[in-house]
Amino acid sequence: MPIRSLDPSEAPLVAAFYRAAPDYWLLAEGASDPDRRAHELFTDAPPGCDPARSDRLGLFFDGQLSGVAEVSYGFPEPADAYLGLMLLGPWAQGAGHGRAFLAHAETLARDRGAPHLFLAVLEANPRGRAFWMREGFRASGLSRTDPDTGHALHRLVKDL
Repeated sequence: MPIRSLDPSEAPLVAAFYRAAPDYWLLAEGASDPDRRAHELFTDAPPGCDPARSDRLGLFFDGQLSGVAEVSYGFPEPADAYLGLMLLGPWAQGAGHGRAFLAHAETLARDRGAPHLFLAVLEANPRGRAFWMREGFRASGLSRTDPDTGHALHRLVKDL
């Protein structure tokens, strides 16, 4: 199960992954736009973060892109890391790949000196929240409603 950095030239590969695994986007947005989301994986970052400093990762299972993750640096505080996205295809779930993928992202954040790793979880995604809590994340006390989707989002944090 290799994990490696993804390059913007691999946006078509990421779009193909999103086409094969649209569940998160359907839950979060009610629709899936794989090409747009693949482009945004390489260009978006949280407020105040430089997208050029972010880590974009691919998890490969049997030679197939089976997971993507994005880790940004400098949010919510300048020293912090933010896991903006971590998705696994259904074919890669339930076998410990998520735990290994997260551990890789945490190592990258630690190597950059981040004291904390933050993320946001949809209230409508109890399976996701349960995963994050099992992996040592805790509620940060910050929540908000996304004005575009109406979803409640809860910020979680893990001390690194």
